[in-house]
Amino acid sequence: MYLRKKRKQVAEINVVPYIDVMLVLLIIFMATAPLITHGVKVDLPKMEQSELVDNKDVPPIIASIDAQGRYYVSVGTDPEKPMDAVEVAAIIKLKLQQNPNTPVMIKGDGKVSYQEVLLLMDFLKNAGVPSVGLMTKSFDKG
Repeated sequence: MYLRKKRKQVAEINVVPYIDVMLVLLIIFMATAPLITHGVKVDLPKMEQSELVDNKDVPPIIASIDAQGRYYVSVGTDPEKPMDAVEVAAIIKLKLQQNPNTPVMIKGDGKVSYQEVLLLMDFLKNAGVPSVGLMTKSFDKG
C-alpha cells in the first residue's frame, strides 16, 4: 500500500483570466467611444472679445434668434424680416456656395430656449455648413 502525502490546498485566486477579461473590455470601450459622440460640430469662442470675426477677410453670416423664437439672417434681401429655420438654412447654403470660406455665426437671445438654438444648428448642419460659431456678449471683469 502506498502512502500518499496529502497536499495542502492552495488558497490563491488565479487572476490571469480576470485580467484578460478586463483588457478585452477596455479595448471594446476604446473602440466604441468615438462612435458614441454625435451632434452638431460647434466652434465656441475661447477669448474674451471675439477676434474670430475681425481676422476674417469675409464678413460672417449671422443667423439670429430673438426672444420670441423668430429667425433672422444678416444676408439676403431683408435682414429685418423674420423667417423660419428652413429659409435661413437655404439662404446660408446659397451664400456658402458662392463663398465657402464665409464663417457662420448664431446669435441667440438669452431668453430663447436651448432647443431653438439646437434646431437652427441642425438645419445649418443639414444645409452643409461645416462649422458654426456661437456669438456671446463680452463681459467686464471688475
